[in-house]
Amino acid sequence: MFPSRPEQALVPLPRKLSVRGGHFRLDAGTRLRVTPGAGPAAALLRTLLAPATGLALPAAEDGAFVLALDPALTGLGEEGYGLTVSRQGVLLRAGRPAGLLRGVQTVRQLLPYEALSAEPVRGVAWELPAVEITDLPRHPWRGSLLDVARHFQPVSYLRRYVDLLALHKMNVLHLHLTDDQGWRMPVPAWPRLTEVGGWRAESMIGPEGDRFDGVPHGGSYTTAELRQLVAYAAERGVTVLPEINVPGHVRAALAAYPELGNDPARRLGVWTRWGVCENVLGTGDHVLEFVRAVLDEVLDVFPSPHVHIGGDECPTTEWERSPAARARAARKGLTGPRALHSWFLARTAGHVTRAGRRPVVWAEDGLALPPEVTVMSWRDPAHAAVAARRGHPVVQVDHRSTYLDYARGTGPEEPPAQVGPPVDLRAVYGVDLAPPDAGPGAAARVLGAQAQVWTEFVRTPAHIEYLAFPRLCALAERVWDGTSGWPDFAARLTGHTARLDALGIPHATPPTQHRTPATTPR
Repeated sequence: MFPSRPEQALVPLPRKLSVRGGHFRLDAGTRLRVTPGAGPAAALLRTLLAPATGLALPAAEDGAFVLALDPALTGLGEEGYGLTVSRQGVLLRAGRPAGLLRGVQTVRQLLPYEALSAEPVRGVAWELPAVEITDLPRHPWRGSLLDVARHFQPVSYLRRYVDLLALHKMNVLHLHLTDDQGWRMPVPAWPRLTEVGGWRAESMIGPEGDRFDGVPHGGSYTTAELRQLVAYAAERGVTVLPEINVPGHVRAALAAYPELGNDPARRLGVWTRWGVCENVLGTGDHVLEFVRAVLDEVLDVFPSPHVHIGGDECPTTEWERSPAARARAARKGLTGPRALHSWFLARTAGHVTRAGRRPVVWAEDGLALPPEVTVMSWRDPAHAAVAARRGHPVVQVDHRSTYLDYARGTGPEEPPAQVGPPVDLRAVYGVDLAPPDAGPGAAARVLGAQAQVWTEFVRTPAHIEYLAFPRLCALAERVWDGTSGWPDFAARLTGHTARLDALGIPHATPPTQHRTPATTPR
C-alpha cells in the first residue's frame, strides 16, 4: 500500500510550497497549452507520464494545463520554476528551459506514486493536489559519478540512470570512461584503445589478496551511442560530464599502445587488480599528442562545458626511473620527476581551456594547477579549502560522505563494498558544502556536490541502485536547498521510498551477487 499525499513527500523539497484545497485531475480530456519555447518540456511530460497513465496530453490553445516560458522571470535563474495547481488548471512557468524541465519532475512527484511505473496502471485517479510552488536550487552542480570503466554497463542502463537523476533534480552525470581496468570510449585514430583496452582477462575478487574470478570482462560504447546518450540526457536537463583519466590510471591504454608508456618494449595486459597501478603515461611529445587527440574526440562527442581529465593517484616511480622523463623535467626547469605530474596536467588542462571548455581534476595534495581548473576534493575537506583560497571552483566529493561504493551499513547482509567506514544516509545528508576555514568569498566558489558510484565490486544495475538509493536522495536534497533539516527530510523520505518502489529500485533488500558470464569482445 502506497502512502497517501505525495505533496508531503517531495524530494528534494521545493524552496517555497503552499498546499491549497482541492485537486486537478489529468484524464483523457486534458489538453496542454504550450507557449513558444516550452515544447521540449511538454514533450518530456508526455514521455514520462504515458507509460503508467496512458494519457496523450495533446496540445490545444484552450488547454487547462499551461507550460509557459517567460524570459522576464529573471528571479528564477537558470533552473527555477513556478508551479500553480488549482481545481481549474495547472500553470508551470519558468524563465529558462531548464526550469521547465525541473518543474516537470515536480509534477511527476505530485501525482500518485504509481505514475512512476513503467507499466500501465489501471484504476488510479491521476490527480494533482492544489499547490503553489516557487522553487530554485542553491547550487548549480548537483551530480553523480558512475564508473563504467571498472564494470561496463550498457547505454540502455545509462539512460535509466539519467532518468533517476533527473527525477531528483540532479543535473550532472559524471561518466568515468577510462581506467587501468578498461577503456570504454572509441577514438577512431586509436582503435586498439577499445579493441584491446576495453577487455580484461579476469577481475580481482575483493579489495585485496590474490583471488581472481577467471571471467573475462569488457565492453565499449560506439560514438553514436554516446551522442544519443548526450541528447537523451539534455532532453531531461542533465549534462554528461566525460572523464578521461591521465596521466595515471592508464594501464588499459598502455596495454593497447605500449609506446605511450615509459618502457615501450614492455608488454602489459589490461589490469585485473583494483587499487593504484604504478604504470603511467610517458612524457614524450608523442604522448602529449595522443592525449590531445583523445581530448579532441571527447570535445566533439560531449558538449559539456566541463571536461574531467582525472589527475589523481599518479605514482611517479616510473618517471623517476626513466632517463627520458628525468631529461624532460630538467629541460622544463622542474625540481624533478615528481613535478612532472603538475606539468602534465597543466598541458592537458591548457588544451581543454583553449577549446573553450573548463577542465576538472581530482584534488591531490601538492598539485599546482592553473586557476581555470575546477577541483573535485575527495581525500580531505582541507584540500577544498586550499583550492577555494587559490581561486579554483570546487565541487565537494569528500569520500566520507559522497562515496556510495562504501557500505551503507555494517550488517552481514550488505553486499561487497570498498574498504572503509560505512557511509550511511545521515553521513550523505551531512555533506559539507562550505570548505572549512577557506576565508571570505571561498564559499561562493563551491559549485555544489556530487555522489560517486565506483564499481570495483559492483557488477549489476541492481547493485548500483541499491548503493545509490536512498543515499542519492539525501545528496539531492542537500544540494538543491537542504535547509529544512534532517528530521523533516527523513519524514519525507518515508513517503518518497514509495516512488523508489514504483521505479523498481531495490533500495531495501541487498541484491544477490552473481558471477558475470563470460563474454566475447565485439
